[in-house]
Amino acid sequence: MASDSDETICADSEEELLSSESEESESEDFSYVRQWCHINADSPSPPRFPFTGSPGLKIPIYDVNNSVEIFEQFIDNDILEYIVEETNVFAQQCLQTVTTPNSRMRQWKNTDVKEMKVFIALLLYQGIVKKPQEKWMWSKKPMLYAPFVASVMSERRYQLLMKCLHFSRNDTLTSTEPPAKLRKIEQVNEKIKQNFKKVYVPERDISIDESLMPYQGRLGWKQFIPTKRARFGLKFYELCESSSGYIWNFIIYTGKDTSFQSFDETAKLGVATKTVLTLSDELLNKGYCITLDNFYSSPELSEILIKKKTDFYGTLRTDRKNLPTELKQKKLKKGEMIAFQKGKMCALKWQDKRAVSMLSSIHGSKLGEICNKQKKVVKKPLAVIDYNKTMGGVDKVDQCISYYPTIRKQQRKFYKKIFRHLIDLCVYNSHVVHRKKDGKMRILEFKMQLIERFIEINKSVTLENPISLPTESDRLEGRHFINKIAATNNGKKRRRCVVCAKQFNNKGERIRRETTFECRTCQVGLCVVPCFEVYHTQKDL
Repeated sequence: MASDSDETICADSEEELLSSESEESESEDFSYVRQWCHINADSPSPPRFPFTGSPGLKIPIYDVNNSVEIFEQFIDNDILEYIVEETNVFAQQCLQTVTTPNSRMRQWKNTDVKEMKVFIALLLYQGIVKKPQEKWMWSKKPMLYAPFVASVMSERRYQLLMKCLHFSRNDTLTSTEPPAKLRKIEQVNEKIKQNFKKVYVPERDISIDESLMPYQGRLGWKQFIPTKRARFGLKFYELCESSSGYIWNFIIYTGKDTSFQSFDETAKLGVATKTVLTLSDELLNKGYCITLDNFYSSPELSEILIKKKTDFYGTLRTDRKNLPTELKQKKLKKGEMIAFQKGKMCALKWQDKRAVSMLSSIHGSKLGEICNKQKKVVKKPLAVIDYNKTMGGVDKVDQCISYYPTIRKQQRKFYKKIFRHLIDLCVYNSHVVHRKKDGKMRILEFKMQLIERFIEINKSVTLENPISLPTESDRLEGRHFINKIAATNNGKKRRRCVVCAKQFNNKGERIRRETTFECRTCQVGLCVVPCFEVYHTQKDL
C-alpha cells in the first residue's frame, strides 16, 4: 500500500507546513509554531524533505569475491602499521622490566604487518571454531587437536603477541593531564570509523540504536541493559543503514566523559539529543530520514532535525516535555487513536495490546493494512508500519555478529576486547559491501575465505621457530629415543621437563625442573627417570 509519506516537499507545500525563508531568519528556534492541533485520518501527512544525498559505494572494488580486498578497505595497512609500531614499542618497554633470565618475554622478536594479519586471522578463526579456553586451540588431545592452528603460529608466539598488543604510547601520559577513558584504543577506533564513512554512504532511511559489547570486567562505565542478551557490557551508539545494517558511524559510551561533537545547539541539550546529532552530523541537511526509539525521540530533537532538513520518526515516551497533555492522560480502547500536529511534527497515540506512542515528521494519522503473524489483515498507523520496517538496522548487526564473535570472555583488557569487537564490525561491513556488489557468499563463507586468504598470503613469516608437539597417538605408539640436548646460540643446554611441569609441590606451586635430555622424536624436554617412560606410556597427561 502506498504511503502518503513518500511525497516530497515542493514550493507550494513549503508555505503550508514550513516557514518561508524570511520567517526562518526571524525565528530560528521555531517559536512561530504556537500550539499542538488535533488531526484526523483525513488530514494530509507532512511531506518529506527532498533527498539530496549520494548513497552508494565510494571506492572501487575490482574483485567482489576477494574478501581480503574488501576487508582491507576498513582495516588498511596504515592501521596495521600503527598497531605494529605501538606493539613493538610496548614489547621493548616490557623487556626493560624483565628480571628473570628464563622469562618468555626474552623470546620476543619484533612483529610486522604480515604477521599481524595472520594474528587477526586467528582471532577470526576462534569465533568460528569455539573452544572454552584459548590455549586449547593448540591442544594435542585427540578430541581438541587442531593441526591447522599450530601450523600457522605457535602458541608461545601467539601469547606473546596478545600480551604485547598495544594501540597507544604509555610514555605520553602526564601527571597533570589524566588520560581519556578510551585513550588506549582511540587512534585505531577513530581510523576505523573514518574508513566506515569513506567506503560507503547509506541510503535515505537510517536508524540509530544502542548495541552492547559483552564485558564483565571492572570498569566504571560498564553498562547494565536487561533487555540485551549480554546484559553487562560496553555500550555502543550506532548509526546504521536500515535496509542492510551497514554501520556508518558509532560512539562508545564512557559516561559523562563521552565524546560528542561540538554544536552550538548542544550546549544545554540531553545526552540522547547530542548522540543523534553527533552520529548524523555529516548527513544533516540532505533529506535523510532517521528512525529512533523512545530513548532518543523528543520534541527538542525533532525541532533541531526539522531545522536541519532531516526527517525522523520513532516511538515516544509520553512524559517528554512540550507534548500535549491529552496524549499522556487519555485512555483509549483497542484500535483507537488520537493524533496532534505542530508544524511538521506529528505526535500520535494508538492502542493495541498496549498503548503505542509515535513522533514523526512524515506521518499523519493515516492507517495502513498489513498481515500479522496469523496472516490476518489488520490496520495499523503508517508510522508504526514504517517503524517496524526500518528500525532493525542495529539489531541485524548484533544478531549476525553473535553467531561467530571474535571476542572472548577471558579477555580482561577492555581495549583489547574493543579491538576484537571492531574486527567483527569490519567483517560485517565488508560482507555488506560484498552483497551490495552482487556477491553471493553468506557471511560465514565470506569469513572463512578471509581467514584462509589472509593466512595463505602471509603464513611464511610466522613459522621461524614453530613448536610442533606430537599427537597423543604418536606419543604413546611411536618409536622414541632419548637424546642429549645440543647447545643453542645463547649457550643454553637445558629444557624444562614437560612431565614435571604438570606436577605440584607441597605449596601448590607447579614444579619447575630443567633437564639436559629430550625425546628426539617428540622434541620435548624429559628427565631420564622416570619422566621419559611416564610421558610415553601414560595416556592422561
